[in-house]
Amino acid sequence: MNIQVIGEQISQFVTSYGLNLLGAILIFVVGRWVSRRISLLIEKLLSKSRIEKTLVRFIRNISYYGLFIFFTIAALSKLGIQTASFIAVLGAAGLAVGFALQGSLSNFASGVLLILFHPFKIGDHVEAGGANGIVEEIQIFRTVIISFDNKRIFVPNSKIMSDKITNHTAEDIRRVDLLLGIGYDDDIRKAREILLDIFQHDDRILKDPAPKVIVKELGDSSVNLSARPYVNTEDYWGVYFDMLETVKLRFDDAGINIPYPQRDIHMISEAD
Repeated sequence: MNIQVIGEQISQFVTSYGLNLLGAILIFVVGRWVSRRISLLIEKLLSKSRIEKTLVRFIRNISYYGLFIFFTIAALSKLGIQTASFIAVLGAAGLAVGFALQGSLSNFASGVLLILFHPFKIGDHVEAGGANGIVEEIQIFRTVIISFDNKRIFVPNSKIMSDKITNHTAEDIRRVDLLLGIGYDDDIRKAREILLDIFQHDDRILKDPAPKVIVKELGDSSVNLSARPYVNTEDYWGVYFDMLETVKLRFDDAGINIPYPQRDIHMISEAD
């Protein structure tokens, strides 16, 4: 085989393979650009439909990586690589990784469920996964909650989904439960009248449902009244703390005692 023949074979190989390589690179680059543009377009369209932001971001990421993998496989196919075997290897590798990362996959699946069923949203006050605070972000693997003393808590999504979730701000109105004790010698009707008067003159307290004051129990040292006004959810804590102070001051002015536990000790002295 002379040098001319070898040169022609090399030239033919480079021309043929070079075109395939160029086509593969072109498919990869254009595919990446198209994947990004389509995912951003999907995000823009979903944002206009008032879908939860976390769900929008999740769908955007899934659409991007799905399209990106599709174009990557197409580029490999252009190079003559058997994509069927490649997909099989990729699936086997994914299965092995899945066994190794069961906890992470559980958090991922729980994150998808949180996004789809949204038992809470960003800005809600929740008790979930042992944490109590305001939801700052719902991520794929974990949820970020800011506690009321300004601590950042990262809770695994699987822990949230496997435990009880209490959403304090899911409803528009909430009931404020105040447990107030008065002395056995004090007038229950007068105490109830004072409480209802306080509620009537506070604009934050709703007229419907109407507030109620009931005798909850006869305690060891006090008659315990349960005062139950309804407020808009955003006014809950303001009303709760203001009511404690206002009720104490009004009871003091009216001569109504708020008892506290007392113990009488009788001393017996023995004669010498």
